Amino acid sequence: MSFKNFDKQNYLIDTANAFTKGTMSKRDFLRKMGIAGVGLSAFSAGLLGGTRPFRGNMAYAAENNTPKEVADFLREAGKPFAGTTIRYTSEATPPTVVLDQLKSEFTELTGINVEIEIVPLEQVLAKATQDVQGQLGTYDIYYLDQAWTATFAQDTIDPREHYKDKPDLAMPGFDFDDFSTPLVDGICMYEGKMIGLPFDIPIFTLMYRKDILEKHGLEIPRTYEDFTKSVEMITAAEKENGIFGTGLQAKSGHYSLECDWSQAVWGHGGSIFGADKKFSGNDEAAIEGLNWYMNLLDNAPANSVASTWDGQWQMGASGQVALVQSWAEFFPGWNADDSKVKGLWEMAKPLEGPATLRGTDAAGFGEIPNWGHQGGSSIALSRYSKNADAAWLFLQWACSKDIMTRCTLAGGFAPMRNSSYTDPRIVERKGLEGAGTTRHLDTVKWTIDNAMASEPDVAIWAGVANNEIPTELGKLLTGQDYNGDAKACMDKIASLVDQQVEEADLL
Repeated sequence: MSFKNFDKQNYLIDTANAFTKGTMSKRDFLRKMGIAGVGLSAFSAGLLGGTRPFRGNMAYAAENNTPKEVADFLREAGKPFAGTTIRYTSEATPPTVVLDQLKSEFTELTGINVEIEIVPLEQVLAKATQDVQGQLGTYDIYYLDQAWTATFAQDTIDPREHYKDKPDLAMPGFDFDDFSTPLVDGICMYEGKMIGLPFDIPIFTLMYRKDILEKHGLEIPRTYEDFTKSVEMITAAEKENGIFGTGLQAKSGHYSLECDWSQAVWGHGGSIFGADKKFSGNDEAAIEGLNWYMNLLDNAPANSVASTWDGQWQMGASGQVALVQSWAEFFPGWNADDSKVKGLWEMAKPLEGPATLRGTDAAGFGEIPNWGHQGGSSIALSRYSKNADAAWLFLQWACSKDIMTRCTLAGGFAPMRNSSYTDPRIVERKGLEGAGTTRHLDTVKWTIDNAMASEPDVAIWAGVANNEIPTELGKLLTGQDYNGDAKACMDKIASLVDQQVEEADLL
């Protein structure tokens, strides 16, 4: 199907609204997005109709400590815009939730009112598309899933250029170079243009119960083989006490299962697609990864095959598991004051495999095999904003060194700025074992800088990553089909995925 731009935008709006109203299934919604050539990152698509794997330090209130030069700048620069209202629409990401709590501080300094509209992801897409279609300027700032970067590139203002073009509105010490280079390159750049600022980055790391490892004289696992040995030993020794070696997010038909699977594939030297753009999840390396994952089920709580990231989080917070490779943003909640295992979880670099990583030149559709699965987003200034100057002040404030650090302190998620990791307010909490801990962030930064993996960047990916792949995998893992044969399962998935690639004319 081919679209003129206006028809494509109408198609997106109508499709997103139909999904919100419940008259369209998630499968059909993602399929239609793929037809239109507009993807969602598979991570964000996995949140459709569900929740984010986030249990941060929301009880911890970061103090207002706006640097004097920034406060003075905002008071003066905001004067012409006092009484103006700017609008921003987003899904409920951790930084958005925290920013919504802090926005009154910006209003007190500038007199600019801020409305943050938190809606389901498909409505973020519908609202942004409708806004750019009519160049309405209803929203001054857009939240953009990383898969939307190309789609909305022409509708946003390059923040670096705007900073230069508006010296009177340039926040002192804003420092573009302070943003993490891997995040800028991976989330915010399109054909040499910076479409927005990096805003959110969930990523896989290794987390372990130090008390359990110490009890059994185990070292922190560094490889997948080490992990397997430790998991099996812990399960054998602790199962009668209700503790398993690991826990999985292996629910059939859910994207969380695809996240676990893809990390296992990368970790064993495989990739999802080959350089020929054919599905390669059924080759020798990928099958080795899947067999490794299947073995973990024997050492995990039985409800792993019914659990998404929410269920996996509960396993960690309740003390039911000892070793998990999953979303780093679990960590603060597992160490919070209401956790049954407060202070017992620690974080380490993600596992490395028995094989070397497959190079990006041997993978397809921009896939980056690595040790740390990620999914991220950006925040961008609308080209059609009627209050662009006021919105630009807010965007700089929201992504400033101070606010990004305070959002991290309040939410526990990974900061976008390098300076946040060395900020004294972060450093002084590295020894905390309860709410407000930051002792995991050095490992998170290392993973972002050195081991960040990315799934394929192609419109059909969100659909197959949320439907065909986890559905067929679920049949294998639960014994509904394939009689335990990993190769048979992946050959079936290969035929389904390759058919979609061909139908989308992507070869």
